[in-house]
Amino acid sequence: MKQIPVCEPFLNGNEKKYVTDCMKTGWISSSGKYVSEFENKFASYCDRKYGVAVCNGTVSLHLALTSLNIGRGDEVIIPNFTMIASAFAVCYTGAKPVFVDADPITWNINVNQIEEKITSRTKAIMPVHIFGNPCNMDAITKLAEKYNLYIIEDAAEAHGATYKDKKVGSFSDIASFSFFANKNLTTGEGGMVVTNNKNLYDKARYFKNMCFPLDAARVYEHQDIGFNYRMSNLHAAIGLAQVEKADEYRNMRIRNHRLYKNYLKDVEGINFQKDEPNGLNVCWMNAILINPKIYGHNKEELIDFLKTNGVDTRLLFTGMHKQKSLLDFGCDLKGNYPITENLTQNGLYLPSASHLTKENIEYVCQLIREFKQ
Repeated sequence: MKQIPVCEPFLNGNEKKYVTDCMKTGWISSSGKYVSEFENKFASYCDRKYGVAVCNGTVSLHLALTSLNIGRGDEVIIPNFTMIASAFAVCYTGAKPVFVDADPITWNINVNQIEEKITSRTKAIMPVHIFGNPCNMDAITKLAEKYNLYIIEDAAEAHGATYKDKKVGSFSDIASFSFFANKNLTTGEGGMVVTNNKNLYDKARYFKNMCFPLDAARVYEHQDIGFNYRMSNLHAAIGLAQVEKADEYRNMRIRNHRLYKNYLKDVEGINFQKDEPNGLNVCWMNAILINPKIYGHNKEELIDFLKTNGVDTRLLFTGMHKQKSLLDFGCDLKGNYPITENLTQNGLYLPSASHLTKENIEYVCQLIREFKQ
């Protein structure tokens, strides 16, 4: 029986060469040439001037928020359907996340519902490019300009995605990426903020390194509360090797997603996220939404059947309005979020590694087809 994990990292470039160089030279901490090389290479890939590498994607969001001086008493608008890291990062600053339901077509933040959530306390909009599908950045930019708000892109899942031929991460004051093991580009654990704003870049560098002086001798007197968010040279070495092949990996994910859609196109009751009309979806995860009445089985039954046949899957995000941790923090969880609830109740990820073979995808899809019968 085949065994197909939900998502494995793909390391087929210079990762071993660069990591070995770190070990041979002894540069394994946050000092070392690969950190700056990775920052520069990835920022350039995103069409940004500056990149600041950190130890994971969640802290890159926190660093972006902190660099914008967002804190207690402020509000940040985020999608209700997202990984909870988006909300937690806002909470770390003392600000409150405010939630907007998902768009029923793209599953991104519903841009038609953002304006009603803006108050005098709103400081920023944080769109998340869900599963690599770029948000409608024209609509978000217009709202930000109208109300004088910052935009912080959570592009954790969207390396290389574009909106109107412009890279995600380049529409905002500052943007955040994750390099977790299942991402299209990975360092194992890691993240980065990118920006064109030199002041924000300097703030991010300052806060991520315990607020040591940026351009002076190290002294152990600290003027601000800082964080140890540094990325190691070892992780950056992997990241540099990954970004060297970024477009290749992006195209592999897109190819796999198209295969899934083709093989399942006539299976009634199985639906995919629709691409943003003006965007390039880089297909981080191959998520499906089941209509149990039409498909004949619910999500849990399909998950169990696939597992029995060697195929690993994952649940989709639970909405922010269902999170006890956020209620205890003082967030307003009232309101209706029907699209999020449908995605949570009826959605799942299929295997999504960049290097999935066509035969593996055919096997997964054949199981889904057979189970309906």
